[in-house]
Amino acid sequence: MSGIAHHLVKRGIDATHEKYRSSSFTQAGQDGDNKAFGHPNVVATALVITAIVYFLAVTAIQYVYGGVVATLTMVESPTAIAVKDVSVQSDEVDAPLLSADEKKPSPTEPELFYVKTKPITSKIRTTIKHLAAEAGPWSRFRGLQVALLYHFAHQMVFQLFTLLFGHRMLAQSFAAIATAVVLARFKMLWTHVVISAPSEKKWYRRFPTVDDAKKIILPTAVWALAEQVAIYVPVTLFFAFDLAGYYQNPAKFGEYSDMQQKSVMLASFAVFMSGIVAAALIVFPAHVTLKRVQASLLPEENDTIVPFDRTFGGKVQPTVVGGKGVVSMLDAWRTFDWAARFRLVALYAKIMAIQFAATVAFVLFAVFEVRMINGDYVLH
Repeated sequence: MSGIAHHLVKRGIDATHEKYRSSSFTQAGQDGDNKAFGHPNVVATALVITAIVYFLAVTAIQYVYGGVVATLTMVESPTAIAVKDVSVQSDEVDAPLLSADEKKPSPTEPELFYVKTKPITSKIRTTIKHLAAEAGPWSRFRGLQVALLYHFAHQMVFQLFTLLFGHRMLAQSFAAIATAVVLARFKMLWTHVVISAPSEKKWYRRFPTVDDAKKIILPTAVWALAEQVAIYVPVTLFFAFDLAGYYQNPAKFGEYSDMQQKSVMLASFAVFMSGIVAAALIVFPAHVTLKRVQASLLPEENDTIVPFDRTFGGKVQPTVVGGKGVVSMLDAWRTFDWAARFRLVALYAKIMAIQFAATVAFVLFAVFEVRMINGDYVLH
């Protein structure tokens, strides 16, 4: 979604800039003097500032909602509260209410009903409010320092593996998987910082142990492999349908026959949908599984900021009683029930809608500010 948004903004800015650059010279030539209608330097500066603000806004949306809120959604275990029901019954249906001769009704044994509370992460607003109440107004950006260092380290390690494996697409995939495995401990640290309650310990003192890091190598590798598969599926179909030639010269699309145009559009849709399906069936389960395995390794002294069942329904036994102290990959996915899955999918849909709305708003604002600078609109 971020890539699509970036493409739309770039196309909008380029088109607007080209239009007013050409109109500037045309107007200047018609006036017959040295006064140009446009202000290219001012326009360029305004567009650069707008692009920077847009980048920061979309990045914040992705980090807060797609990172923090999504991670909390993956690990939250809605709690159940016990409701006691005490009812008064009589052996006779029409027992006289004021008769002293009749036996007074006696209360029955109380019954307990367990009712699941509504998840905190059921809505973005309730999640953000909960974070603010528990950890302050800036808690929506929790773990940001770790994330920035992780992405910096990721670029460095990935470039190193690229030098070793080469620049071919398959080599790049191996480099991406190897990088994810090498930085698995760092990524688990971010998850622990995000899901835990405020702690006096600095983040750099909360690195998982080496033994714990070994337990997430396999789920990390599976997740990284799933991401590469999700990339290869649409790319393979793209070349299998021979779409490269069509997209190299998009201006000639109108010259194709109706049958060719329909074939290209259908093939393009198939490529797009293949990426969506691969992400839903492969990346989605692998990502959720990884996050829940990481969460199972949260140290006992750290409380979680949302309700979290450390036993995963009795599947995990602490190491102090002879257990492994970590949930298996299969149990991590199985204990993530369908209600939670739908809740996470709904969250991703909301994130895409928010990013799309932000993109449209910034494109319209960029066009508006260019026209304002060039005098198309005059405020009274």
